Amino acid sequence: YSYYELNNDSGEANNRQVTIDKQQKTNNNHMEFKHSVPVQLRFNDADALGHVNNSVYFSFYDLGKTEYFKTINGGVVPKEIDIVVAHAEVDFIMPVFLTDEIAVQTMVSEIGNKSFELMQRIIDTKNNVVKCRCKTVMVGFDFKNNCSKPISDEWRNAISAYEGVKF
Repeated sequence: YSYYELNNDSGEANNRQVTIDKQQKTNNNHMEFKHSVPVQLRFNDADALGHVNNSVYFSFYDLGKTEYFKTINGGVVPKEIDIVVAHAEVDFIMPVFLTDEIAVQTMVSEIGNKSFELMQRIIDTKNNVVKCRCKTVMVGFDFKNNCSKPISDEWRNAISAYEGVKF
């Protein structure tokens, strides 16, 4: 995909379009996002600058996570969720305005013993421009004993079946 690079000093677009090869592993561009949820923008999502406030993006990503988990579990969120967010990092690429039509796309890129990496991005659905991307590390968690635990076979199998990848 392509995006406009920001000037590191001023933060303004420098009008240099950057195109990233889909095979490149960095920045989740090589991945196929099978899951997409449209996001309805609300008036209160905008800040004084007229674009969606950066704190609101996390609500969009939470919506994407919830719907992804429902999808891989046959339409329901399991009664006992045994995963938690351990780390999240976001790259704001281009602003989202209230007139934009956006969706959040979600996928799992890798699963380890006690964690998995959830990749998400917000796209403009009219032109598929990536506006923002997020990497979240989800960790298996035992709430009874208050400690991390291995990712269950149920999660691993559901994710593998949906993504079409053996983890």
